[in-house]
Amino acid sequence: MNEEKALPLNDFISYDDNTMLEKSLAFFDHIKRRHSVRKFSDKPVAKSVIENAIKAAGRAPNGANHQPWHFCAISSSEVKKQIRDQAEQHEKRFYDGSAGEEWLDALKPLGTDANKPYLETAPWLIAIFSQKKGGLEESDNKQNYYIHESVGIATGFLITALHTAGLATLTHTPKPMSFLSKICKRPDTERAYMLLVVGHPAEDATIPEHAVKKKSLAQICTFM
Repeated sequence: MNEEKALPLNDFISYDDNTMLEKSLAFFDHIKRRHSVRKFSDKPVAKSVIENAIKAAGRAPNGANHQPWHFCAISSSEVKKQIRDQAEQHEKRFYDGSAGEEWLDALKPLGTDANKPYLETAPWLIAIFSQKKGGLEESDNKQNYYIHESVGIATGFLITALHTAGLATLTHTPKPMSFLSKICKRPDTERAYMLLVVGHPAEDATIPEHAVKKKSLAQICTFM
């Protein structure tokens, strides 16, 4: 077996205990201001901001460093309209009963419905795809590993990067999502994972009261 080259860890920054605590509290204060928004402004967002956020997402940990993801950043009005038309067709069936009563009851406190105007209003949509095959090099066609876990972590990085830049986001997962692959012209080896709506919130944007109710630390964590 060939021995892999190793590089020194020379860009990691350590902090004293007080600084760590201050930074952890500052980040919590920062991230708790992140909210899912369903009413967006059409105010433009520079392409360079989106590029930097996607580059940050590309630094996420992943299986075998194959980086099994692809991001389609969409600002075209024509393409956004295609996505909205397709998404609303699926959403109408969903809300007309295909989702099942229990799921629809769970969504009622959020006030969602089949109408998705933000898919056209927001300046950017980012379609996120997972890759079944790939590798580090563009020409690779290797088996990818921990695909869903890897893409999920990268999506979290992306949402956090966009929030840090001062942008609002909404995760949108219409079912089925295969229409995204067709519209974005992605290969059969990729699967649509999520559609992220990105932009500035509208001046009259609101947050459902239900959405700000978060579980306590004791409910989500066990220290042993």
